[in-house]
Amino acid sequence: MSAAALTGFATAFSLILAIGAQNAFVLRQGLIGTHVFALCLFCALSDAVLIAAGVSGFGALTSALPWLPAALTLGGAAFLIAYGALRFRAAFRGGHALAADRACGTLWSVLGTAAAITWLNPHVYLDTLALIGAVSTRFDPGTPRTAFAFGAISASFSFFFALGYGARLLAPVMASPRAWRLLDLGIGVVMWTIAAGLVAAL
Repeated sequence: MSAAALTGFATAFSLILAIGAQNAFVLRQGLIGTHVFALCLFCALSDAVLIAAGVSGFGALTSALPWLPAALTLGGAAFLIAYGALRFRAAFRGGHALAADRACGTLWSVLGTAAAITWLNPHVYLDTLALIGAVSTRFDPGTPRTAFAFGAISASFSFFFALGYGARLLAPVMASPRAWRLLDLGIGVVMWTIAAGLVAAL
């Protein structure tokens, strides 16, 4: 059972480690220091739901609804383009500092953005429903497969909370408005790059 849990942890952690739209957003909120716990919990719970669905064989949904991947791709790309544009605008305007930006963003707006970035991103379904679901079939149904899912879910919780709260270590560097502009510029590039990749994959 421990081998299954470790495999689940390693598989999920390796997939989630790549810098993506969700990770960039969590990093930014962690630097701001606003609604960090709620955001990390939301992202981890979202992953938990998707991982559990993938291990349970929910990936067959895409076979039953062949139009779903394309719809998710277009919706995700549109959102990433809009959010990236906001970050580019913030980078262009400048003058941002942690103290000023901390007051921006209600809990619901932060969670709403997180929900869109998470659930409109086709890559998250590929990682959780398809890839993690496929790897889980190496283990027998019942306790071993449940252990695999638990390990994968544990990786998600560990990663998001480490990213969200670990971002505070960069706070002294990010106190500079110039550094904040560079971060917003970098996030905008990440968002638009992912969006371009989604559209190109259609």
